[in-house]
Amino acid sequence: MWIPSKSSKLAVAVYNWKGDVRSGLPLEIGETVQILEENGGWFRGFSTKNRSAWGIFPASVVSIRPCTVKGFGASVIAEFKDDPLVREIACVLREWARLWKKLYVERETYRFSAVAKVMRELLNGRRALLTGTLTQDQTRALRLKLVAKLDWGNRKLGLELVPRRGAEAVDPEDISLVELYRVHAESAERAAAWRGTLRRTGGSGSSFNSSTLSNGSTVQSHNLMCSMRDFGHTAGGDEAELLLWLHDARRAQPLSERFRIRIARDGFSNYVDRLHANSTLFADLSATDLSRELWLVAWVVRVGRWSGGGSGTGEWRGPVARRPLGAGVLPLTEFLRIPEPQAMEKEFTFKVYQCEEKDFHQLHEMLIRKQMNKCNILPGQPNYGIVVALRLLSNASSISEAISSGATVTAKRGFPDVIMPGDVRNDLYLTLEKAEFERGGKSTAKNVLATVSVHDDTGQVINDCVWGASGCGATRFDSLVLYHNNAPAWAEQLRLTVPLDTFTHAHVRIEFRHCSTRDKNERKLFGFSFARLMEASGATLRDGAHELYVYKCDDPSKLLSASYLSLPSCATDTARANTNGVLSAFPRSTKENCIISTLLCSTKLTQNEDLLALLQWRAHPEKVQETLLRVLRLGDGLSCEELIKFLRDVLDALFALFSTEDGNSTPHSGTVFLVLVSICSLLDESRFQHFRPVLDVYIEEHFSAALVYKGLLSSVQHCAEWAAGAEGQEPIRKCLRSLGCVFRLAVRSRRLFARATGGQYEDSFRRDVRAALHALRQLAHHPHRDHLAPAQVALMCSWAGVIREVCAALGAVEAARAAVGVLDAPAAAPPLARARLAAAQEILKGPLGEDPEARNIILTTACHHLRVHLARRDELPQCAEMLGELVTLLWKKEDPDEPIDEDELDPDVDVLCLNTLDVLVETVLHLIGGNSPVLGSMVAGLLGVMELLKPAHYQRLWSHLAPHPHDRKPLKDFLMRAFLVFRHLIEQDVFPSDWMVLRVQSCKVLLAALQELAKPLLERFLGDEPPQFDSQLWSGYLELGVALVTASALQSERWVSRGGERSRMRTAAGLQVLAVWTRLGNAQLQLIGPAVGALLEVTLVGELRRAALGALVALMAAERAHAGSARRTEAALVDKLDSLVADNKADDHYRRLFDTVEHLSSVLMERVSSEGWREAGAAFVGCVTRLLERLLDYRAVMQGTEHRDKRMAATVNLLNFYKNEIDRKEMYLRYVYKLHDLHIASDNFVEAGCTLLLYAETLSWDSDQLGADPERPEVVEWKRKEALYNQVLQYFDRGKCWEKGLPLLGELATLYEVKLCDYARLAHTLRTNATFLDSILEQLRPEPEYFRVGFYGKGCPPFVRNKQFVYRGLEYERIGAFTQRLQAEYAAAHILMRNTPPDESVVAADGQYIQICNVKPVPARRVWPAGAPEQAKRFYACNDVDTFLCDRPLHKPPIDKDNEFKSLWIERTTLVTESTLPGILRWSEVISRSVEEIPPVEFACETMEATERELRSLISQYTADPTQNINPFSMRLQGTIDANVQGGITKYEQAFLTPEFGRTASPREAAAAAKLRRLISSQLAVVDAGLTLHGRLAPDEVKPLHRRLVERFTQLRQNLGPGLARARRQLSESIVNTPLPPVPSLDKRSHSIQQNEGYYEDGHLYNKPIYSAEEPLDQGPIMSASLPATGSNAMDPDPMSKSAPPLPLRPKSGDPRSPTRPILDREPLEEDVETRRHSRASWSEPGDAPPLPPRVSGDKRSWGEAPAVPRRRAADERDSGVSVDHHYTNADRHDLDLVESLRYEEIISMMSVPLHVDEGETPPPIPPKGLGHLSSFDSGHHENGESHC
Repeated sequence: MWIPSKSSKLAVAVYNWKGDVRSGLPLEIGETVQILEENGGWFRGFSTKNRSAWGIFPASVVSIRPCTVKGFGASVIAEFKDDPLVREIACVLREWARLWKKLYVERETYRFSAVAKVMRELLNGRRALLTGTLTQDQTRALRLKLVAKLDWGNRKLGLELVPRRGAEAVDPEDISLVELYRVHAESAERAAAWRGTLRRTGGSGSSFNSSTLSNGSTVQSHNLMCSMRDFGHTAGGDEAELLLWLHDARRAQPLSERFRIRIARDGFSNYVDRLHANSTLFADLSATDLSRELWLVAWVVRVGRWSGGGSGTGEWRGPVARRPLGAGVLPLTEFLRIPEPQAMEKEFTFKVYQCEEKDFHQLHEMLIRKQMNKCNILPGQPNYGIVVALRLLSNASSISEAISSGATVTAKRGFPDVIMPGDVRNDLYLTLEKAEFERGGKSTAKNVLATVSVHDDTGQVINDCVWGASGCGATRFDSLVLYHNNAPAWAEQLRLTVPLDTFTHAHVRIEFRHCSTRDKNERKLFGFSFARLMEASGATLRDGAHELYVYKCDDPSKLLSASYLSLPSCATDTARANTNGVLSAFPRSTKENCIISTLLCSTKLTQNEDLLALLQWRAHPEKVQETLLRVLRLGDGLSCEELIKFLRDVLDALFALFSTEDGNSTPHSGTVFLVLVSICSLLDESRFQHFRPVLDVYIEEHFSAALVYKGLLSSVQHCAEWAAGAEGQEPIRKCLRSLGCVFRLAVRSRRLFARATGGQYEDSFRRDVRAALHALRQLAHHPHRDHLAPAQVALMCSWAGVIREVCAALGAVEAARAAVGVLDAPAAAPPLARARLAAAQEILKGPLGEDPEARNIILTTACHHLRVHLARRDELPQCAEMLGELVTLLWKKEDPDEPIDEDELDPDVDVLCLNTLDVLVETVLHLIGGNSPVLGSMVAGLLGVMELLKPAHYQRLWSHLAPHPHDRKPLKDFLMRAFLVFRHLIEQDVFPSDWMVLRVQSCKVLLAALQELAKPLLERFLGDEPPQFDSQLWSGYLELGVALVTASALQSERWVSRGGERSRMRTAAGLQVLAVWTRLGNAQLQLIGPAVGALLEVTLVGELRRAALGALVALMAAERAHAGSARRTEAALVDKLDSLVADNKADDHYRRLFDTVEHLSSVLMERVSSEGWREAGAAFVGCVTRLLERLLDYRAVMQGTEHRDKRMAATVNLLNFYKNEIDRKEMYLRYVYKLHDLHIASDNFVEAGCTLLLYAETLSWDSDQLGADPERPEVVEWKRKEALYNQVLQYFDRGKCWEKGLPLLGELATLYEVKLCDYARLAHTLRTNATFLDSILEQLRPEPEYFRVGFYGKGCPPFVRNKQFVYRGLEYERIGAFTQRLQAEYAAAHILMRNTPPDESVVAADGQYIQICNVKPVPARRVWPAGAPEQAKRFYACNDVDTFLCDRPLHKPPIDKDNEFKSLWIERTTLVTESTLPGILRWSEVISRSVEEIPPVEFACETMEATERELRSLISQYTADPTQNINPFSMRLQGTIDANVQGGITKYEQAFLTPEFGRTASPREAAAAAKLRRLISSQLAVVDAGLTLHGRLAPDEVKPLHRRLVERFTQLRQNLGPGLARARRQLSESIVNTPLPPVPSLDKRSHSIQQNEGYYEDGHLYNKPIYSAEEPLDQGPIMSASLPATGSNAMDPDPMSKSAPPLPLRPKSGDPRSPTRPILDREPLEEDVETRRHSRASWSEPGDAPPLPPRVSGDKRSWGEAPAVPRRRAADERDSGVSVDHHYTNADRHDLDLVESLRYEEIISMMSVPLHVDEGETPPPIPPKGLGHLSSFDSGHHENGESHC
């Protein structure tokens, strides 16, 4: 029969079950089922995975788990009653998993691995918690560890901090906001400690320890569990002892007793005693002990006989003795530094070392100090040595578990931190240090054995009181025996536990015996020493070293009677008189002694005679007064520790002396009272704070003086009355400081008396208490305060303890009035004020805080003093602490089970609110701007106070601040400060960003306050006119509401799993703002600016968007009805949209702004259709839409250096919008400065200057108005323009664009000369102008490259989509570097490899496609006057340009494969940009484009013109400055000659200079062919002139190259065809035979550099001896007579060219210049070029020579190789007609076309790359070198051969 379960149960399947019975429910392991009915061994229920499927299953396949039940009937739901930490780990792991995957995607390898490791540890820890197999200590430690891991992971992943107390998370609804703040602070500190950021401070160890976790204030002791795991060494067949102890290395003394482990003869592993015989617990270690430099020391002692001869081998002889074997040390500092208790033990290994026996006592010290010269490793031990396992324990259950398992407790040598009254200890630690003995006439020293025993005065031995190690008590102790050593040093540590009744007459005796190696069992006595444990005065043997006498004795029977006690034991023992007879029986040698040291640890025995006299006062009652006075002085010295140790006995003695048996005073009562208060004040010191609980336990459990209360109270009264007139204030201060203890003793005494007498004399006791309180109140209010101030501070410090006891005696209300009487005393001194605040705080923590009436009395006074200190801004930390305590107190007194009445007025909260809230707001406002450490706690206190307020409290506050309707200023000031403070709290994130729980609770408090703060505004500050309506106040309220709506803590998008409550709070805040706004009516027009911003912010909340936009449109309608237009609203809306972008808020906001505009459009259209302003509204919406598009474009690229260019473009779009569409000058200027800043960050100084000129052009020199310049708000207009000009000039100077600065300097010069007459600044301007001109002429400026960039595809940003731009490259930036830079900015874009226009599939694609190629600037037409500098021409050739050319080669049929120049056409595209470059951007959009095809012959003309142009430029440069590096000149000549020799001119001749071409050519082509013929002639003449100049300038190292160039030029002349007969005739004379003009003389410095300093280094190719040293240098002009005239030089030829230069010496027959002789043994040029000093490896710096270009022809031979010997001409070959024996002349100079120079590097660049064509087309021939104007022709190609153009 199925029986319903009494309550629903949850079970987990522990086996798989198929459900193969009727109505069976299949189950899998781990599946959860809810049980509803039972029937024997079967259950009926359903799986939580499918609640609709019910079935039966066996009870044996499931395990029932604890659960909680929710709901009733059929809807009942059972949930596991899981450990909250287990549930939290599961939730956290789900949240981490999402972020963990994101780390993988973002390639954050370290964080990914670290988080994965922590996640695995959390899973393992959760599994361990669920198993439930751990002990309580292990569970506690594991929970703390898991909590630390959770906090670490949350911090690493940017998640919120979970506030915890210990390992438990707190519910923010269950505690006050102040407590929540403190929990957050503790959690953050704990998380920081777990991360290792908090280090140990001072001697107390880490600031974070287990006491922090347990929130305990008591002192916690630690215990070190040490277990022996292995010892692999055997003691040579003997047994051994292992002695372990803790050693303090800094103090060089043991910290604990020794623990002994016995080692069997065959090793440790075979020795079995009991399970934990090899484990010990080093107990009572304080935090200070753990912070010491502790080591674990191990002594290994061999127990056995000597071997024959004492060498360790042979026959074993002599008695059994303990002999030293070795020692080892293990450092514990790192192990003990771990702050939390260890859940698992850790194993450590350390080696054993040995040394000579005489040094064995200090072997461990030598090992610690690493003095290894006297010791070595003990042989025969394995690699691991000694193995121990350590574990640090702190809780009592772990200690009990260790002790119950059989571990031995090894005590600390000394007292623990706290000695409770019930603790009894009576130990005397004795260290047997060393001794010295005489040899006694023997040749060898003795083997001395020292035996220690304790005897009474009759000689009877005291059994079992000598402990050589913990757990090893014995009657006697035998020391180590050192072989043949008369000065043995043992360092044996013993503990003597002598019973108290025999301690007084006991003494310790040390007997010395010689252990002979011959006799097997003989131990011959030869002397002894002794020491009395009690001195003659009754004090115990003092701590420290004692040098004992050694008395001779060879008969043990003489020692039985202890007759030697009449002898002195040491030099200080002089009290013994009659010793003559005894001395004869026990002679003493003055050379022998024994040294011991002692340490007393006893709670019953003292070494202080004064304290002993007090404890035994009945023995000498006549000396009581003297004894009390001596004890009174103990507190001033080191003996105060003894006083504290015997606290119970001392107090019992004092109270016995304080009063008689009938309660009357004694003659010693006054002195006893002074001693009593001295002891109590001693306990208040920090060094004895651990003993405060001892006094508490004594008073509650051991105090029995029932008659002393009257004497104590009268003593307090007399002390207070005498305080003002007393000369010595120290006793008074001690009394006042101890008042709490004194009153507690008096009340306890009264209770004992009342219990014994049935409550007699109660009224008398109350009168005594009131009299004492009255005296204390008079003392607190005493007018003469200077010398009484310390006493009054002492009174305040103990006042809380006094009131606590008075409350028990007189009642809470009377105690509260008495407390207020003292607290209200004036406190001028800061220490007294601090003490008063602390006293009030402590009083409220006591029983008075629990009584309503008493609490209100104290609270009123406390709030009054708190207000005073807050107003003065002093004692702020203590004020914050006190405020937090008050809030916590008032929070805790509320009963959560009682219903909350919102109209009920809590009097305590009312007192707190009225007295502190206004001044608290003002204080926080003062702190919030700085970095005060008290800000967080003060803000928490403020929010805690507001959390307590109910509507009734707010109404009381408004009435209190503005009791009269006309006096609104206090209320207005408070509201203004409150709005400002609350807004700052939200926006500035006073609390750390990960304290999200606290921040959300703060927003919750502020939301409640927002509703209440609106009421006084609506009631008292609402009206149509300004006197009644306060716009500033209302603006503050709206800003506060908006700040709350947009608070980062309430953005639910960031917290997907926890955003529900936060989203509701944000919506509630927005509704509150809208509700208040709708109640303003016509007053809305006075808040247009703040209201528009507030309403627009509210629209970002989806639920409120339509309502907020409705309010915004209503505002526009109201303004239009009132003023005829809505200009103010529209302007405010534009400003707010711009500021939203500038604030860079969350991305979701800006995604929703489009929705906002769409809603605005729809709502506006609905409203304006019937109100007559439809057109204006539609225009406004369109304007806002366009602005928003630009703002969103700008927002998308606001961050990241890779978006810098996009950001500039978006800035320019906004800048133009604000200037041209809506004419907002102030916003226009703002974006001008933003664009300027972007340029400066990118080092675009020219563009930055052009940007500032935009602003400067709007200013006038004649205006003195102040403008809306955010950078210079107080400067008049013409001065602003002057400052802008000066800044622009600096930018142009840094950008080397001096030409643009010359007009500005002209304007400034006119200003200074004509208007201001400021000649000083005029002179400075003119000097700057001269500097600019000098820079133009002298500075080397790289000419920029220009690139055409086309953006295609829908994935491109809208402002560049399907558009073309011309970019101005950076300095020395080529197309490869530019492409990489653009790809970094458009990372998702694909680079199109062809320069053909893209088809529609690319334009319409969703991706991004970019097309890049070089373009050549076309300079504007300028009329240059005669003598214009070439530098200026070169500048304007590539600057201030807006027209660019892009050439693309193509072939048209017919195509001649042997001469492809015939069909090589050029498709030339002309691009015109929107603005000239450089400008305000480094790029400009292409606005027009035209295409033209250039015929092949014209292209050939352009090629020749470019080559000749560059040659002319180089000739003019080297003519003007012959000292510059000749490498560029040499390479240019070589490139031109080689290209022509390989067929360039011949190909042109065959293609265009034949009769066939003339017959088929058009008139245009015919004219071009004629021009080509003239250009060839002109170029050959220019090359001839260049060779002439090169020959004169070339140093000796370059002359081999020059000779080769001459040979190649000769070969070129020989290859001229019949179409160039004229040119051949012009060159009929050999250039070799042409006389060279002299080289211009160099200055001495240049000559010295070349000749003396190795201008060209040795070993270079150019250093080969070519010309003889005797050849003179001819002096003459640089240019030969054959060079055509250019410019003005044609009109005025150089006079030096009119006379023929002298002929040079003819070379000898063996001269290497002969063209038929090859140059041998030439090194590769590449190696030589790298070794030269003045040549460059790259063309990256101004003035450097580029590397030599590769050969273009098919000849693979380097130009540095010697040319081949010309072969003999065959008989059938055609003669070229060129003779090498005749001179030639240049003619027809007027046929040359003079062209402008072109950049050299363009030509070099084009010569180095062959031309490529598209696949399927016939490739064009390699053009001749010098295609200067086609920089895009080849540099726009990629490695795959496809063009970019």
